[in-house]
Amino acid sequence: MDTDADTVHIEAAVFRRLRRHLLEARPDVQNIDLMILAGFCRNCLADWYRDAAQAHGIAMTRDEAREAVYGEPFADWKARHQREATPGQLAAFEAARQRHG
Repeated sequence: MDTDADTVHIEAAVFRRLRRHLLEARPDVQNIDLMILAGFCRNCLADWYRDAAQAHGIAMTRDEAREAVYGEPFADWKARHQREATPGQLAAFEAARQRHG
């Protein structure tokens, strides 16, 4: 029987698996590439995480939310994994933004 509690547990497990996949299996995938292809990135997940916390009365800063999603301070993750966007990535990002608003 599927209850609200079951749904919460399942959705939480899916989020943890997505987070783990992006952080452990695919840290090479750049946020800009995620934005181009999927319309969201790790930073979006952090924003959504903070929004959900605040909706439940939990105060959370942007940095705290990013650390929850990245598993470490964002600056540390960024220094190890994020590369400068290429002109091609920037053009593709702009084209995607134009298409999807």
